[in-house]
Amino acid sequence: MNIQHFEKGFSYSDTELLWIARRIGKLATYCKRLKDESSSIRVDAECRNTKKQMDAIKMTVTVELPEKVLRAESRKATAKEALDRCVEKLEPQLKRYKELNTSRGRVQKAKASRAR
Repeated sequence: MNIQHFEKGFSYSDTELLWIARRIGKLATYCKRLKDESSSIRVDAECRNTKKQMDAIKMTVTVELPEKVLRAESRKATAKEALDRCVEKLEPQLKRYKELNTSRGRVQKAKASRAR
């Protein structure tokens, strides 16, 4: 798993970078392919001058997996809130990817359809 982070208009502290890495690392529990060398995660954060202070940070998380690119975007007051929201959006996408593209997911889905 290759994690790249880019920030524009502000910079992360060391503790924030560790927190981001841990939070992104938890996504790997949903799909084992996320740990492969063929996958990468890009975290883009931008601090913008907006009228709404609640939308000051725009964060985009892009997960590149074999055969698929997943993406989540969030605008929040802090980088931690924005990343939390992006992770919440990516969780169902990763679960669906696992169901459709891994052999274990396909087998379980086939068993479920036979049981009906």
